[in-house]
Amino acid sequence: MIVADGFAPVAQQFAAQLGSEIGAAVTIHHRGRCVVDLWGGHTDAARTTPWTHDTRIVVFSVTKGLAAMALALLADRGQLAWDAPDTPLTLDEMLTGDRLVRALETQRPAWQPGEAQGYHAITYGMYVRELFERIAHESMGSFLRRELFEPLGADVALGTTDDARIATLYPPSTATRVGHLLHRVWNVHSPESRILRGALRQGKASLARQAFGPLKIGLADYNSPRVRRLELPWASAVASAHGLSRAYLPFASGGAHDGRAYLRTASVTPLYERESWAARDGVLAKPLGWTHGFLKEETTTFSPNRESFGHAGMGGALGWCDPVAELTFGYVMNRLDWRVRSPRAIALCRALYACEPVRAMTATTKPS
Repeated sequence: MIVADGFAPVAQQFAAQLGSEIGAAVTIHHRGRCVVDLWGGHTDAARTTPWTHDTRIVVFSVTKGLAAMALALLADRGQLAWDAPDTPLTLDEMLTGDRLVRALETQRPAWQPGEAQGYHAITYGMYVRELFERIAHESMGSFLRRELFEPLGADVALGTTDDARIATLYPPSTATRVGHLLHRVWNVHSPESRILRGALRQGKASLARQAFGPLKIGLADYNSPRVRRLELPWASAVASAHGLSRAYLPFASGGAHDGRAYLRTASVTPLYERESWAARDGVLAKPLGWTHGFLKEETTTFSPNRESFGHAGMGGALGWCDPVAELTFGYVMNRLDWRVRSPRAIALCRALYACEPVRAMTATTKPS
């Protein structure tokens, strides 16, 4: 385990909340150096197998950040233009291919462009995969493994064929989720309560129900090797905390790490800005933004710096980077939280920014 000088607040917070976990791990790199690498608990509720440094877990929507990395690499190489208009499709083109492609091509938006913003919980990954494969002529998982994960030594896989070292996911039961939501339903400051009220008022027309409804698959189904084999760029990646932190290393340091340029600095700096922002996202019922597929959060959530980006996953997993403080952050666990943003992940991030090396750097440094 690693706790570098000045980073004890993260270790203290991780230890304090380990009793709320079954198993978990957190890894942080600062200026390219691993300064925190901690793990504890077990991979299973029976507590028969200890969590280790290289324990992996399905990270749900953290996968979307990895998909955004793949697109960023294509854009850096001139294979993708972010602002290019869509290519018109003929009727024959729309009717060829598999059922998913046809559904994507004929999907009607829930609102007119510019009127609103809503989190694409599932369909984002469907569109991104189809676009990527038409450009790159290979799967996103194999591309990321060759071009990013293996060179960085990042223990991350999209479409894994290795079932070793994978912890069991434990989602909250339906009764637990409903009980918590009903208790908070009148709390106007809670995104969870706003989501529930919208679902109760609007029924099947609720944007949240539409966003999460296209696939009839439960969270526990992601424990299945069959599901983990699939390259689902919205949910199925498996990773260790150390792997997630390493995957973001070039994105926190101008596109390069350890003497190798993965992207040009000019391709990374646009990610610092919010490409879009909504005071209340139509699906997650909270302030939210995006830049080229990466999540942009409020400065009170994961980082006080607007330039930071990455992606959170359902239940609490997090892959994140901050180019201002030159930080990368990976957090994984197997007891899933029921809230939109896990208080455990947020508490670890706040402990990180309380560390003296980070406070000093955040106060004096801005990305070039």
